[in-house]
Formats: sequence, structure tokens, C-alpha cells
Amino acid sequence: MTTPVVLITGALTGIGRATALAFAREGARLVVSGRREEEGRNLAAELEKLGAEAEFVRSDVRHEAEIRSLVDKTVARFGRLDVAVNNAGTEGTPGPLTEQTAETYAATFDTNVLGTLLSMKHELRVMVPQGHGSIVNVSSTYGRSGAAGASVYVASKHAVEGLTKAAAMEVAESGVRVNVVAPGPIETGMLNRFTGTAEKKAALVGGVPVKRVGKPEEIAQAILFVASDKASFMTGASIAVDGGKLAR
Repeated sequence: MTTPVVLITGALTGIGRATALAFAREGARLVVSGRREEEGRNLAAELEKLGAEAEFVRSDVRHEAEIRSLVDKTVARFGRLDVAVNNAGTEGTPGPLTEQTAETYAATFDTNVLGTLLSMKHELRVMVPQGHGSIVNVSSTYGRSGAAGASVYVASKHAVEGLTKAAAMEVAESGVRVNVVAPGPIETGMLNRFTGTAEKKAALVGGVPVKRVGKPEEIAQAILFVASDKASFMTGASIAVDGGKLAR
């Protein structure tokens, strides 16, 4: 399909923003979503300058009514939904497990896990009757390993990996594919908040075999491939884009 209709949550910064720009350059029609109205409108205008048809819809993935409306507005504008990139996420509150609370757990899981579940629920509501579609969830290499001081975040990303595989199996015969891209350390605001100091960031980079952090644009290109018909036999897969981190 030469002009896919693409929906991206968490599109206003980092990986989500880079992915929106990459799809726009490929000629996609886009609905981008996030919680900040002004930044969203500015992004939509930037996408249109690249020649894409684009619209910003404000939504919070933690609230089902807003996700339902987001998907419905996408279909109302463009008539279908071909690709969904579920990127909205939070690092939560880093720190030892013994310092975590029910509140820090809920704040992380409501966005990372519930948000992914609700997004897939309503995306599949449209895609399955269409008989085609590609969902790409964004996880983390921490969803396939672990990290001291990030217990709740790690658990949430393990959950995203599991949700992806379960959904993929449920809809495998429908023509809809569901995969996950798992980035390693990427140069984003989230990484800087998570590490906190230059020394901690340098230590994290030291554990990456290529000895650098990735760029959001590198993750965007992986997402474009996984979402495309070039990956038509791929579903239920978890693709690590991590500079060799998981190969250690």
C-alpha cells in the first residue's frame, strides 16, 4: 500500500516524533497523538511541510474513552487504519524495588501496559474487520533482560512483550500482524531522566558493545520496516535494536 494510514501514540518527542517524520517522508497519511496540544499541532504542521496529510489528536492512553475516540477520528479522517505504532510510555520512578509503592507501580503500568492494551484493543477493532493491518508496540531491551534500579519499568516492558505475543496469536489468521521493537539506550529525554547524571549515562553506554547510544531515527527505521509489507511473514516477533546489548 503506497499511502498507508498510520496512527502513532506518544508521537511528540523522541522515538515517536522520529517515527512520525520518517513515515511522512515515505508519503504516509498520519494521525499523531500525545497529551500536549501545542506541541501536537506544531508536529502536525511540520509533517504537512514534508508533504504528508497529518492531523494531531490529543489523547491520554490511560483512558479508554480517549483511545476509542482517537481510533474513531483516524478512521473518520482517512477511512481506514493500516499501521499503528504504540509508543506512549514512561520511565516511571527509578530506584530500588524496596522504595517502590502502589502509586509508582500504577503510574508506570497505567501508561506502559494498560495504555498498550487499550490501544491494541481499539486498533484491532478496526483492523480485524478490514482483514489487514500492522501494529508495532515499542518496548525496551529491559523487557527482555533486567536492570537494577528499574524494577517497575522492567516489569512493565516484560508485560508489553507478553501482550504483543498474545495479541499476535489471537489475530494471526485475520491478516493483522502484531510485533514489538525493543530499543536499547537511545538519545532521548527519557534516557537522560532515567540515568540522571553524566556519569551514570556513561556507565550505561559502556555496557553497549558499539559504545554509543542509539538515535531515535535508527529506531524509526526499524519500526518502518516491521510495519511494512516487507515484513509480511513477521508476527509475534520482538526485534531488538540495541547496539549488540542483548548479545553480550
